[in-house]
Amino acid sequence: MDISGFSNLLEGFKDLGHQPLMLVMLGIGAVLIYLGIARRFEPLLLIPIGTGIILANLPLGELVKPATEGETGGFLWYVYNYTLANEMLPLLVFLGLGALTDFEPMLSNPRTILLGAAAQFGVFIAFMGTLALGLLPWFDFTAKEAASVGIIGGADGPTTIYVATGMIDRGGRDILGAVAVAAYSYMALVPLIQPPVIRLLTSKEERMIKMPYTFRSVSKRTLIIFPIACAIVIGFLVPKAAPIIGIMMFGNLLRVCGVVDRLSKTAQNELMNIVIMLLGLTVGSTMTAHAFLQVETIAIFLLGLIAFIFSTAGGVLLGKLMCVLSHRQINPMIGAAGVSAVPMAARVVQNMAAKEDPSNFLIMHAMGPNVAGVIGTATAAGVFLALIN
Repeated sequence: MDISGFSNLLEGFKDLGHQPLMLVMLGIGAVLIYLGIARRFEPLLLIPIGTGIILANLPLGELVKPATEGETGGFLWYVYNYTLANEMLPLLVFLGLGALTDFEPMLSNPRTILLGAAAQFGVFIAFMGTLALGLLPWFDFTAKEAASVGIIGGADGPTTIYVATGMIDRGGRDILGAVAVAAYSYMALVPLIQPPVIRLLTSKEERMIKMPYTFRSVSKRTLIIFPIACAIVIGFLVPKAAPIIGIMMFGNLLRVCGVVDRLSKTAQNELMNIVIMLLGLTVGSTMTAHAFLQVETIAIFLLGLIAFIFSTAGGVLLGKLMCVLSHRQINPMIGAAGVSAVPMAARVVQNMAAKEDPSNFLIMHAMGPNVAGVIGTATAAGVFLALIN
């Protein structure tokens, strides 16, 4: 009997002895899978991310080992280096998001664009908070990591991933796994986080304000011109945001032009599903024990929560101002939908309105700032990428 061959079978247990913290990461991966399946918290991403964490933290790291001159690399190493590291996967997600997004509620009431902009307040609060923590001896945050953490406040997972990978290329640390899980966790917790903030900042009378059910019709010509014009304008104003906005607007053009239905459905369904699976697995594969189990990770989750709260508050406060200026024609709660968690934030606003008055329907009014928030977060990402070298 070959004793050396039998010894190879025990290498996994030997590696566990050298790296016992991998058991913690296996537990975290299992928790994310549980939340996705049992609690339905963002299952399309938490299940792949949780699985990626488990696969990356198995003994010897066979799925994430780098390629060498004499040996091929692991499957997830190739996926990361050829798709996520060069920002391809987040951009393909934006292609699908563009094809899924209906900008008509925003275009029928352009004032809601301001609410989407105001809801980016938390992005810059978290950015400055992360920089402040970086001055303390217990943390080691730089401006690059601060930008990656700050963008969590936009409640937009793909944008968070896009900024984090961009900052890695500029010499920042790899905190992709931590910020991605924080972003998607808070997106899933929108129904728990936003209502207390909204109730704190609004009165019962304000929450009961009804907005008209009729909407100004938007012509098909306008719907076609908008994605083209938006890509051009933002491309000139914030060139670093052009990849995100440009590919998202291309996806939206496929949706509204009416002559490429096959491409639109492919972007919305088959392509989106494939990309989400690879994105989740790859993000999870970056969360190895030595990279994730650090004090900075706890700070990232706390700062992400603060960012999300301030983003919600920024939208609601501008909504209150618009309510006053419009002589109570605008329900300030729709400002909370300015975070780009589409359509969860809009549903939260509708549910809160229905609790106060079952005959009050705000969902379409909330969708305006909701989709505007997607553009706002992408623009904020472009600003960070342009300013931080």
